[in-house]
Amino acid sequence: MKFFKSSDFTGDRAWAALDLSVVEGASVRLHWTDEPYKWHVNDGNEVFVVLEGQVRMFFKQGGETEHHMMGAGSICVAEEGDEHVAHPQGAARVLVIEKVGSI
Repeated sequence: MKFFKSSDFTGDRAWAALDLSVVEGASVRLHWTDEPYKWHVNDGNEVFVVLEGQVRMFFKQGGETEHHMMGAGSICVAEEGDEHVAHPQGAARVLVIEKVGSI
């Protein structure tokens, strides 16, 4: 067994990742970041869990850009084809579960 404390992980760059496990073809990664990611579309579903900090999640719906503020304990499920981008509000630690090799 392995145990992790998310607050112990700090990356050397934005969106640095600590690979925790691969479960049935899905990667489970702990990310540390203090900068926005990039707009992207996953080739499968993605589960995005804010563990620490706040993240403003932008997404496109019906041709319009919308956003939702996420705090510790908030969970977002982006389905295959959902265009989205995460903007942390300061430092944040995020657990991401997605298909291995997704961007």
